[in-house]
Amino acid sequence: MKQIALTTFALAFGLAVSTWAEDATPSNDDSFAKYGQEFKGKIGRTYAESVEWYPEQVKPKPGTPNVFIIYLDDVGFAQYGCFGGLIKTPNIDALAADGLRYNNFHTPALCSPSRAALMAGRNTHKIGLGSHALTAMGFPGYNGTPPESAKSIAKHFQHAGFETFALGKWDHTPLPEASQSGPFQHWASGEGFDHYYGFMAADADDYRTLLFNDHNPSETWMGRKNYHLTTDLADRAILNITSHTSIYPDRPFFLFWAPSAMHSPHQVEKKYIDMYKGKFDMGWDKAREAIFAKQMEMKLLPAGTKLSNGIPEIPRWDSLSPAQKKLYARQMEVFAGMMTQTDEQIGRMIATLKRTGQYDNTLIMLTADNGCSGEGGLNGLYNESLVINGMQATLEENMKHYGEWGGPNTYPHYHAGWAMAGNTPFKYCKQIVHNGGIADSLIITWPKGIQGKGEIRNQYSYVIDLMPTALDVTGTKFMEEVDGVKQMPLDGISLAYSFNKADAPSARTEQYYEQFGNRAMYKDGWKAVTIHGNRMPWVTAGTFPFEKDVWELYNLNEDFSETNNLADKNPEKLEELKKLWDEQASKNNVYPLYDDLNSRIAKQFSRAFGDKKTFTYYAPGAERIAEAVSAPIKNRSHTIETTLDLKGDEQGVIVACGGVNGGYTLFIADHKLHYDYNFVNAQRYAIVSPVLPKGKVDLKFNFIKTGMLKGTGELYVNGKKVAEGPIDKTVGGAFSLSETFDVGVDNGTPVSNNYKAKDHFPFTGQIDKVVITLTGEDADQAKEINNTELVD
Repeated sequence: MKQIALTTFALAFGLAVSTWAEDATPSNDDSFAKYGQEFKGKIGRTYAESVEWYPEQVKPKPGTPNVFIIYLDDVGFAQYGCFGGLIKTPNIDALAADGLRYNNFHTPALCSPSRAALMAGRNTHKIGLGSHALTAMGFPGYNGTPPESAKSIAKHFQHAGFETFALGKWDHTPLPEASQSGPFQHWASGEGFDHYYGFMAADADDYRTLLFNDHNPSETWMGRKNYHLTTDLADRAILNITSHTSIYPDRPFFLFWAPSAMHSPHQVEKKYIDMYKGKFDMGWDKAREAIFAKQMEMKLLPAGTKLSNGIPEIPRWDSLSPAQKKLYARQMEVFAGMMTQTDEQIGRMIATLKRTGQYDNTLIMLTADNGCSGEGGLNGLYNESLVINGMQATLEENMKHYGEWGGPNTYPHYHAGWAMAGNTPFKYCKQIVHNGGIADSLIITWPKGIQGKGEIRNQYSYVIDLMPTALDVTGTKFMEEVDGVKQMPLDGISLAYSFNKADAPSARTEQYYEQFGNRAMYKDGWKAVTIHGNRMPWVTAGTFPFEKDVWELYNLNEDFSETNNLADKNPEKLEELKKLWDEQASKNNVYPLYDDLNSRIAKQFSRAFGDKKTFTYYAPGAERIAEAVSAPIKNRSHTIETTLDLKGDEQGVIVACGGVNGGYTLFIADHKLHYDYNFVNAQRYAIVSPVLPKGKVDLKFNFIKTGMLKGTGELYVNGKKVAEGPIDKTVGGAFSLSETFDVGVDNGTPVSNNYKAKDHFPFTGQIDKVVITLTGEDADQAKEINNTELVD
């Protein structure tokens, strides 16, 4: 009866039932060993005769340090106070005073490859990120797809029992994968992070940010007064630290914090801008002199270092007009205000580490992905999207936005002269592989493990060295195989050897560099380097003959700031380094070289679809699609069609792509169909229908290309043309780096100024689908837009 009762009970609750004879002897089932950990308890016939045992969790050794990487964007060698900068950064300075400053640290000179290399601990071209994911090419060194054999070091921490967090910028996922549908193996989650909160683009609007919370689209800014992305990311980091420490105070964590700061757009509250009113009226030339003097006084630079000459293309400050000085000084005031606001958020996170008792045993590494950005060009930009389309803003165009510079209606970048100053004592900036582009300040703090306070280290190092340093310090084993895939060896070298030995010789003795054809080879203090085609970073279009590139040669042991070109005096050494660069290029997948940024970006915006001409998007759900993988309508005749059942009171967006910086939108307002085209927030076109009928209505927009990057727009209602208008200027490359394509709503910033509802103007009726069709002869070929067309 007992057995029958037990069986009845088990069946009632859906449990599996097994019986054994009274004289049977229980034994430990070897299935535990086959499919998990071996059972180490005892299984008897009764509970009293048995011993419990639970599978053991993987745990790092007691006392293992936390790892906290603060990875800023486009911050130069000389922009923190502790590196001689003129901006107030007291919290960053305090970290440096409590640890070490490295003055000989380097990066690949661009964000996407820097971040991929940081995470992987391998050279950029070896993992497919030789350049930005936006400029990918179908070759091993540039395909924008990190291989499974080069998984992020975060995976190793995850497998070792750390809790892992990634916050902020993550822009090295292949573009076609950057949507809520994935696939996710190249997202932060697929690269070893338990939690992700951030943006998957090269930049972000700091007031109205398109975020992902793990795999889910999120716009946390909505409904929040005085929202700012950097503050939001600090809030989330603090939440991560306090929640983790409350539950697992003895379990280490790995936190990667990467705000949009200080990448364009430079956006910050007015109170921070006002802090610097008049502070940069002296201009970039005197700023460089003041910074250099501070650096030498700090003994941050080797004795005998000289201040490099300025970039020839950048005018002397004294030669500028009063209007130019007024505008350019404001541009730097905004940048400085944003830097100080970022420093405050870093201070809040450090304070949280201290109040939770985690600070002393946390390895903190603070640096940036490349030197200051000169992509703002020779006037600065009220809208950064101009430069990705091969354009620059005039002084007059910029001055229209002077009063709102740094506010939500601008997407600004500063003059390249300020980038030059921010990279003092070096000469050039981001994209260029002279030290101005690749040299970055690095701060490492670990009170429990680093004896020195405020000391300087001059060992030569590279971004791929940071994660091996973290593995070394935490005693985390490098896994030869991750998730069943054999891993390629690390190229990075731990910096732990230098922590408590200031005079230790550099473990890294050589490193190659390449970025858009700019090349360099470092070996034992010597460096050969060339600026391909003498192209400055604000020139993003054009191809140049590689055989005409002029190589320079520097002895960095005696000439830290690259001021004395020895190419003519020591041609043998130059040829030796050029040959070594070629060997490293072949070894690391650097070939083939291709320099036209705009053409490479344009190809990314069409390669995903091949000959496909019809694109159908269903609602709800067709939202937050990356612009680069939305219907490729740029410079092509096309139609946008939908059928709606109108009751007469509907309004809102039917389809939109882009945002305040540029884009197109089809929407209903005031009972009329509207098509608005936003050309880089400089010129706007609007076509409006008469009042729409009620009932089932076929709606169509038709764009007829009439010339290069221009055409005529037409609106049709139930097959009848009801309105038309010229669209004389259209974007050939990209509307933005972060805005998306959406059906039924305009996520992010608004394309149009004519919306009738705040924020996203969601459609209040029902949308089944929107169909976009490429039409006309130009649809038969995915035309590669050349440089002239982009700037026409």
